[in-house]
Amino acid sequence: MALKPDRYEAITLIDFFMNSEAERGGPVCLETAGSGAALDQAEAQVDYLANPSGYCPVGVLLCDVVNIDLTRQQKNFHKNEVQVDGKVTLLAEGWCVTNRVTPGITPTRGQRAFCGESGYFTNTSVDHGAGGASMGIGSFLSTKDEDGYVKVYVKMPGM
Repeated sequence: MALKPDRYEAITLIDFFMNSEAERGGPVCLETAGSGAALDQAEAQVDYLANPSGYCPVGVLLCDVVNIDLTRQQKNFHKNEVQVDGKVTLLAEGWCVTNRVTPGITPTRGQRAFCGESGYFTNTSVDHGAGGASMGIGSFLSTKDEDGYVKVYVKMPGM
């Protein structure tokens, strides 16, 4: 489990789709954008990117994205599962407790949080192409506990 239920969701987004399997709790970036304000455009895709440089972070994934045969079993709604290519829920502002922190780093309380590689939080700035500036997506509210979980305050740029 990458995301504990201990969280505060001030602003969530339901505008985006995800076309790959993923575990909840990490920051996602906008892979392709839709047009206008329509909520059901399959072109609006987010993902955990191997290299998020040049991509815009959008939020923290709040649901597991699974690829199961729906003719043989159903999604587990109690686990908040979404089928691949389905619409996902993202945390745009609030805080969460997650273990999706880049292995090997030790964030400190108050340190800025950035979108790292493959859906991990990092404390190292990443160039997201916004005029060469790196966009922090929040800050760490704690250090890692014995299980590797950390509390992260999330406030996406523009919120």
